[in-house]
Amino acid sequence: MSSLHLAVRDSATMLRRNLLHARRYPSLTLNLLLTPIMLLLLFVYVFGDTMSAGIGGGDRSAYLAYLVPGLLLMTIGSTAIGTAVSVSTDMAEGVMARFRTMAIHRGSVLFGHVVGSVLKAVAGVVLVGAVGVAAGFRSTGATALDWLAAFGLLVLVALAFTWIAVGMGLASPNAEAASNTAMPLILLPLISSAFVPVDAMPGWFRPVAEYQPFTPAIETLRGLLLGTGVGHNWWIALLWCLGLTVLGHRWSKARFDREPR
Repeated sequence: MSSLHLAVRDSATMLRRNLLHARRYPSLTLNLLLTPIMLLLLFVYVFGDTMSAGIGGGDRSAYLAYLVPGLLLMTIGSTAIGTAVSVSTDMAEGVMARFRTMAIHRGSVLFGHVVGSVLKAVAGVVLVGAVGVAAGFRSTGATALDWLAAFGLLVLVALAFTWIAVGMGLASPNAEAASNTAMPLILLPLISSAFVPVDAMPGWFRPVAEYQPFTPAIETLRGLLLGTGVGHNWWIALLWCLGLTVLGHRWSKARFDREPR
């Protein structure tokens, strides 16, 4: 067999292992998904009237349409935390060390975690999106091409933050430390344009929200799903995704190769 065929075969085996773990122990993934779902219900049904007065002109459905794209991106950040915990657990329990002694492609171990996490992130986005639709969210003005672009953006964001989460997991001594280290992946959306426009934030705080990776991705997704246009946000989001993917991959590979063979 060629080295490429072996790499693909071993990566598929590792992917299957990670998906089986997710199926047998779904509590971590479900707990992480509860955060965006609870925030969706909280901001719609508890704070909905107050928030819609400033953003939707008193129309709760307009604020719901504004809110859902940000929560979809927060879902990806939540799923990435689970990846960091899973990788760190494999390291702490000696699973990674055992894999190094086996005749498998070294990169397949990391790729199994990454692809599995991206698939779980997409499934989580579908779940949270379904809750949003049940609450009244409707995508207006979006074409089939817009939907395809939105799906591609979600996959790119999931890939970028998954690689960062893998690096965090490899760098953490245990699962608890990995969870704490990866917490910014779910906190950053809270200080983005997910809940309120950047223009409504204090002047000293606005640059923090405007130039972090989640805000351009949220604004791009919002423009695609609502048919309002994406402006310059799409290429900023793309640069963030590509940059974080390369950084996360190099960091993860360096940490993984640093361990004794």
